[in-house]
Amino acid sequence: MSSELHIPVLAREVLEWLDPRSAKLYVDGTLGLGGHASLILDQSAPAGRVLGFEWDEQAARLAADRLSGFGDRFQLVHGSYADLLVQCRELGVQQVDGILIDLGVSSLQLDSPERGFSFRVDAPLDMRMDGRRQVTAEQLVNSLKKDELADIFYNYGEERQARRIAKFIVEARLHCPVKTTRQLAEIVRRAIPTKYHPKKIHVATRVFQALRIAVNREFDNLVTLLTDAPGLLAPGARICIITFHSLEDRIVKQAFVNNQAYRVLTRKPVGPTAIEMRSNPRSRSAKLRVAEKVRVHQHPIST
Repeated sequence: MSSELHIPVLAREVLEWLDPRSAKLYVDGTLGLGGHASLILDQSAPAGRVLGFEWDEQAARLAADRLSGFGDRFQLVHGSYADLLVQCRELGVQQVDGILIDLGVSSLQLDSPERGFSFRVDAPLDMRMDGRRQVTAEQLVNSLKKDELADIFYNYGEERQARRIAKFIVEARLHCPVKTTRQLAEIVRRAIPTKYHPKKIHVATRVFQALRIAVNREFDNLVTLLTDAPGLLAPGARICIITFHSLEDRIVKQAFVNNQAYRVLTRKPVGPTAIEMRSNPRSRSAKLRVAEKVRVHQHPIST
């Protein structure tokens, strides 16, 4: 498995903030193809361990193969980071020494047309990260009411033309179900007046992002993780979260600030260097926020 297939974003920054050490246990909650996990295992040699959570079956297989050389220092968990606390308890893990979450969609998913994440190639409207999930993007697009679709596009994609797009979708599906990525992208293109087409991104980008988030319940999962993580982190252990758009970043920022179990270490998010952005354009919008589990100081009982 070539490492060229996956370039982990903010790799140097993650290692600096997570500070992996030998004999410690770390969780990579979004294993992907194992890029970050490999770096953590390297830096925490000879006895550091990583639990890797991945709900995409194809990515999980590839990552397990890539990381097999680390032996029992690496353990794969085929599941979502939203179940991190429950899964760790089932494995007998009470505390971990750090958690990493990278919320970017992997190049494996984007570049696999049959997954339906991209409008570049015509494919079934699927968008499930985990094939075991029941609901697909096609089902949402063809079954939700106009107002429900508009809410998804606006709340999850910040799409200002959400209501107009939803209207066009509902009208189109009266004649023919919307089943493919190209069908949907074309409907969005027709729905948005040309003068409102964005200059730097495809006109359907925000709609596709919003549907992906809805299908996989990404925001619900993120909130669950941020709520549960302090129950798993050892005192002083750090949680590093990489986001790729403002909605995710806002959820992380507010959770870190409002939960007294966290102490914020990054007042402003850490972004990629100019060198990284040139070598890996997908890192351009990445933002890293870091917090640590508050250390509890017990005061002696006065007599």
